[in-house]
Amino acid sequence: MKVLAINGSPRKGGNTFLMLQKALEPIAAAGIETELVELHGINYLGCIACMKCWERQDGHCAIKKDGLNDLIDKMRAADGLILGSPTYFANVTSNMKSIIDRAGMVALANGGFFARKVGGSAVAVRRGGGIAVFDAINHFYLINQVVVAGSSYWNLGRGLAPGDVSSDEEGMTTMENLGKNMAWVLGKLHA
Repeated sequence: MKVLAINGSPRKGGNTFLMLQKALEPIAAAGIETELVELHGINYLGCIACMKCWERQDGHCAIKKDGLNDLIDKMRAADGLILGSPTYFANVTSNMKSIIDRAGMVALANGGFFARKVGGSAVAVRRGGGIAVFDAINHFYLINQVVVAGSSYWNLGRGLAPGDVSSDEEGMTTMENLGKNMAWVLGKLHA
């Protein structure tokens, strides 16, 4: 089994990264392979609604020049996904939105290949707007029939400067509990 975490933040090693790391710790401790992909320095294009993924049904987006298809392949191969994003104007980052739109469309066009994976989210927030980010990620999961693992609170961590989230004890505990719950659900699904 494998869980893929995707850090949608343009900041390398920032608060979203730290939250994803915390969630992956108990998953790795349960003997499940983990991988964390950071998107800093990458600029994915948005979906252009060309519908080529529905015509071709080859498991890929028609936009080839930005490398998102490589990430879609990783997502498809994983048993669990954790999507992480900081809060930008009460929503996910543009890169995360591109993943949600394009990977989601490709999956739906190709037999719903995200169905019955286990999903979780990690949302870094300074003060407000984080629930909208949490909802955006969960809406992606729900339309793709992903089993969403819960935690002990909404999957939010507070912080502005990189590293601030480490002092949000409740937020980091929430991430740890998310990881434990994902490992448990994956264990039950793959027993």
